[in-house]
Amino acid sequence: MRVLTSLDVIPANGPEQVVALGGFDGVHRGHQVILKMAVSRARAVELPSLAVSFDPLPIEVLRPAEAPPPITSIEERLGLIAPLGVDATLVLPFTAEFSQIEPEVFVSDILKGRLHAREVVLGFNHTFGRRARGNAQFLERIGPEHGMTVHVIPPLTVDGIVVSSSAIRELLRAGDVRKARALLGHPYQIRGVVQRGAGRGAQLGFPTANLKPDRDLILAPGVYAAWAHVDDTVVGAVVNVGVRPTFGESELWVEAYLLEWTGDLYDRSLGLMFLERIRPEQKFSGVDTLRAQIARDVSESRSILAEHRS
Repeated sequence: MRVLTSLDVIPANGPEQVVALGGFDGVHRGHQVILKMAVSRARAVELPSLAVSFDPLPIEVLRPAEAPPPITSIEERLGLIAPLGVDATLVLPFTAEFSQIEPEVFVSDILKGRLHAREVVLGFNHTFGRRARGNAQFLERIGPEHGMTVHVIPPLTVDGIVVSSSAIRELLRAGDVRKARALLGHPYQIRGVVQRGAGRGAQLGFPTANLKPDRDLILAPGVYAAWAHVDDTVVGAVVNVGVRPTFGESELWVEAYLLEWTGDLYDRSLGLMFLERIRPEQKFSGVDTLRAQIARDVSESRSILAEHRS
C-alpha cells in the first residue's frame, strides 16, 4: 500500500478511483467494512482504491479541549489499513483552514476534482466540510451530480453494541479489553521506548520493561495479559498499567514482564497488544504479598495466552 500525504502528489490526469472516506481511528470492524467495500468495488470496476483519512483527527483541531486520546497512532492506523487490500491511503493534514471548506466545494474540488472519485464509500455517521454540514445523506444527494456513485455503510452491531470509536474508548476506560477487541477486530495496542526504572521488578524476581507510551493512554489501570512485540519477535507478557501504589508513587507507567525473553531491552521500541484484564490495580501491604500476587498474575496470564495461541 502506498502512503500519500498531500493532494499535490495525485496527478491531475490520473485515473478515476474508488474512495473510502473516514477518520478510521482504531480501524475497527465498522471501518473495515467500509474499506473492504471500497476494495471490492474497485476490483469490480477495475479501478484503484484509495482510503482518505486525516492527521490530526478533526476533533483535535476543532475542539482540542474535548478531544479524547486517539485509539491508534497514525502509524498504527496505516499498518491496520494496509492488509485490507487498499491500493493507497491519503493522509490529509487537517487544519483550521481545511475545516472551513464548504461541503459542496469538498465534493466538487477535492473528491471529484483532485481525487477523481467515481465511487465513494463512507459510514452512515461520517461528516465533512464546514460546520460538519456534509454527511452521508448530503453526499448521496449531491454525488450523482458529479458523476459519483455513493455507498453508505449502515451501523454494525457486535454483541449488542453499535461499533464506534467512542464505544471502544468507553470499554478501554473500563479496562474491558476483551470486549473492546471484539469491536475492534484486533487487540488494542500501544508502543513505547523502554526506559530505565527503579529496578523493583528485578528485585521481586519479575524484571519488567518500563515504557512511556507514544500517546496518552485510554486504558484503565490494572494488570493485563498481552502479546509483546520486540522487533520481529512476539512473546507473552504480563503488563501492569498504573502508578505503583504499593511504593507510594503517582506517575503513570506501563510495566511489562516478558514471559519468554532474555536480554537487554533498554532504549528499544516495545509494542504491547492487550488481550484480557486480570485484575484492577491495588495496593499491597508489603513486598512479599505483592510478589505472591505477581506469581498468580503470571500463572493466569500463561493460561490466557495459551488459549489465544491455540
